[in-house]
Amino acid sequence: MMNYLRRLMMGRYGGDQLNNALLVLTLLLMMLRWITGWYLFALMATALLILIYFRMFSRNIQARYLENQKFLQYWAPVKRWFSDVKLRFTDRKTHRFYKCPQCKKRLRVPRGRGKINITCPQCGTKFVKKT
Repeated sequence: MMNYLRRLMMGRYGGDQLNNALLVLTLLLMMLRWITGWYLFALMATALLILIYFRMFSRNIQARYLENQKFLQYWAPVKRWFSDVKLRFTDRKTHRFYKCPQCKKRLRVPRGRGKINITCPQCGTKFVKKT
């Protein structure tokens, strides 16, 4: 059985991050279909499953690779934002986060130091904040 699957997938694209994201979206649509009872969600989920299988079994590896790279370009800022939120949440008891008034870069300073002078490492702007 394993040899059959290996031979079947030989020369085909397989799975990638875009397929994983489409699969998660499909599961969300199926849950919405279950909650609301609207068949439109089931239709969209079925269309996404067809697209996932098309991409997975495609022999045009270069086109699927370019699609995945385009997806990753748009996904990287979203992923970065979520990791920043996670960092701010884990450091919320020991640090405060401020934005530089000049360049809007997020700065991390220790809590409990009173009023301190903060210097932005990117643009050099100095400002005073209470921590």
